Amino acid sequence: MNFDGKEVVGPGRLADRVPAHAYFVGSAIFHYLGPSFAVLLFARMPVAGVAWLRIVSAAAVFALWRRPWRSFFAAGRDTRRAVVALGVVFALMNYSFYVAIDRLPLGTVAAIEFLGPIALALAGSRSGRNVAALLFAVAGVWLLADVRLAGDPLAFAWAFANAALFLLYIVLAHRVARADPGTSPIDRLGAALLVAGIVITPLGFMAATPALGDPVALAAGIGVGISSSVIPYVFDQLAMVRLPRATYALFVALLPATAVVVGIVVLRQIPTPVEAFGVALVVFGIALHRQPR
Repeated sequence: MNFDGKEVVGPGRLADRVPAHAYFVGSAIFHYLGPSFAVLLFARMPVAGVAWLRIVSAAAVFALWRRPWRSFFAAGRDTRRAVVALGVVFALMNYSFYVAIDRLPLGTVAAIEFLGPIALALAGSRSGRNVAALLFAVAGVWLLADVRLAGDPLAFAWAFANAALFLLYIVLAHRVARADPGTSPIDRLGAALLVAGIVITPLGFMAATPALGDPVALAAGIGVGISSSVIPYVFDQLAMVRLPRATYALFVALLPATAVVVGIVVLRQIPTPVEAFGVALVVFGIALHRQPR
């Protein structure tokens, strides 16, 4: 249901029974499965080509699965504008992210990326309790991220550009999730990724052409697209339909904590005491937070 009490067309009753928080956790898990496929691509093409293959493969999945252009043209003008803006942000955000992590440690880029959600969560805090929850989460992320402030200034410029675009992603994706009760948020998401595929093509297509005849690269690209753009973004939409924007922004702190948990379960990587303490701070901050009424 939307805030006016009208039925929202989209995920369906089964999806509605799943807690919104569970969708975010699922998004976080797949967020860190994608890089395992991307490693295969970095050896075969430049980072711009990886960004192109990720976006275009995800757009192709949505085109075959949802036929999202039908919902796009059925939506109102304001909704179409929000979808197009989200598609542009998708393309530029992924491009800047891959360029940044090619030149800086992933932990540093992730910590800088968290600055936008901090601002959103702080702006949406309505009580001292929620401000304290945010401070605990920030402290935990700082302990978990391997932040190194030395490096190429241009690389930091790309990292901060990615952070600004990630902030725009949260704002626009939240708006798209709740934009039009007459169409599905998943279809609107698919339309945004089709726009992203168009926008990213001038930036990354030429870099991707050497790998287009490589079956391993194509399979890895599809894997990156599904695990990094299709499943997480779908879960984000299902969560954003029900979560306030500030609450979602705070939950972004779960991303590095989830990475540690995935490392324990999948790779048998035992966290250091500092990492374990960081995870505990993030979990405590999330548990302390209360959604505004």
